[in-house]
Amino acid sequence: MTEAISVRAIRPAESRLIAGVCGAHMMSHYYMLLLAPLFAFVRADFNVSYTDLALALTVFNVVSGVLQTPIGFLVDRIGARIVLIAGLALSSIAYAIAGIVGSYWVFIAMYGIAGLGNTVFHPSDYSLLSHHAPKERLSQVFAFHSFAGIVGSALAPVTMLYMQGLFGWRGAYVGAAIFGFIVLAALIAQPEPTTDAKTATKTAAKAGTDMAKAWRVILTPPILLNLAYFILTSIMGGGLNTYLVVALGALHATPVAIANMALTSLLAMNAIGVLAGGVLAGRTTHHAIVAASGLGIGGIVTALVGLFDFNAIGLIVLMGCSGFFVGATYPSRDMLVRAVTPPGAYGLVFGFVSVGFNVGASIAPIVYGSLMDHGRPRAVFLLSAAVSILCISTVTFGFSHRKTV
Repeated sequence: MTEAISVRAIRPAESRLIAGVCGAHMMSHYYMLLLAPLFAFVRADFNVSYTDLALALTVFNVVSGVLQTPIGFLVDRIGARIVLIAGLALSSIAYAIAGIVGSYWVFIAMYGIAGLGNTVFHPSDYSLLSHHAPKERLSQVFAFHSFAGIVGSALAPVTMLYMQGLFGWRGAYVGAAIFGFIVLAALIAQPEPTTDAKTATKTAAKAGTDMAKAWRVILTPPILLNLAYFILTSIMGGGLNTYLVVALGALHATPVAIANMALTSLLAMNAIGVLAGGVLAGRTTHHAIVAASGLGIGGIVTALVGLFDFNAIGLIVLMGCSGFFVGATYPSRDMLVRAVTPPGAYGLVFGFVSVGFNVGASIAPIVYGSLMDHGRPRAVFLLSAAVSILCISTVTFGFSHRKTV
C-alpha cells in the first residue's frame, strides 16, 4: 500500500521532468569521457604530446571546480531548470566546435567552456529532484540519477569509437554534441511543474540568500565533511578504476583480458549497487550506517585483492563485490547531503560538495600514477582501501546523529 501511494505521489509532469534531469546527468558523464577513447586519434591529428592534450582535461576540471559553487548559488537565485538548460546547451555547443574547428588551442578553449557547462549539472539536478520528487521516493530518484550518470560513462567509449570509425574523431565529437542537443530538446519540452514547496523555496531563497549567508552555510562542519567525503571517494574510485588493469598485471601478472573482466565487473556491479542502494535508502533513515558499511566492505575487499593472488573467478567476483557495495552507498550519500542542507540552498550545497569530484579527479592520477612509476602496484589497492576506510570518518563524525528524510 505504501509503495502504491508513493508511486501515485509522482505526477506525470514531475516524472517527465525527473526523466529529463536524469537524461542531462547521463550526458554530463558521457561528455566527460569523450576524449579518453579517442586520445590517440586527437593527439595524432594535432601532432602534440600526451601531456599537451591532457591540458584539455586539466582546464576542464579547474574551470568546473572553481565555478561550481558560484553556479550553485545562481541556481538558488534564479531557478535550477533554466541554469541546467543553459549548461547543457553550452556543453553541447563547445564539443561541437571542438570537433569542427581544426585548432589545438580552440580545442583547449572549448574544454574550458565545457567545464563551465559542467558546473550546472549537480547543483541544478539535485535542486530539481529535491523539489519535485516525493520524500518517500527521493532515495530511489537519487539512485536513478546516479545510475544515469554511470550509463553515460559506459556508453561513451563504445559509441565514440564507433562514430570515429565512421566519421573520424571530429565527426564523433559532433555526433556526441547532437546527442546532447536531443536531450536538451527533450528537457526544454518539459516545463517545470509548479508546486507550493517550490514556490515557497524560491521565495525564501530570493529573500534571504546572499553571498555572506552562502559562505556561512557551506563552511559549517557537516557540509565540509560532505566535501571531504566527495573528495575521498573520488580519489578512491578514480585511482582504482584507472589503474586496476595495469596494477593487477604488475602485481599478480594477471592477463590483460582477465584484468579487464575484473574492471568490467567492478563498474557493472557498481551500477547495480546504486539501484539496490536506492531501494535500501528508501527503507531506512540510517543513511550514515549504510554509507559506512558499504565503504568498509568495499575497502576490505579491495585490500584483499592487493594482498592475495586470487584465481580469475575469485578476482572477478571480488571486484564486483567491491563495486556493488561502494555503489550502494551513493543514494545514502545524497540523502546525507540533503539532510544537512538548509531549505532553498540545494543548488549551493550540492554545487559546493560536488567540487570534491573535481579535486579528487585532479589528485588521483598523480598519486596513483606515481605509485606505479615507483614500482608499487600493491600500494594502489592498499591506498584505495585506506581512503575508503578513512572516508567512513566523514560519515560518522557529524552525520550519524541526524535524522534524514
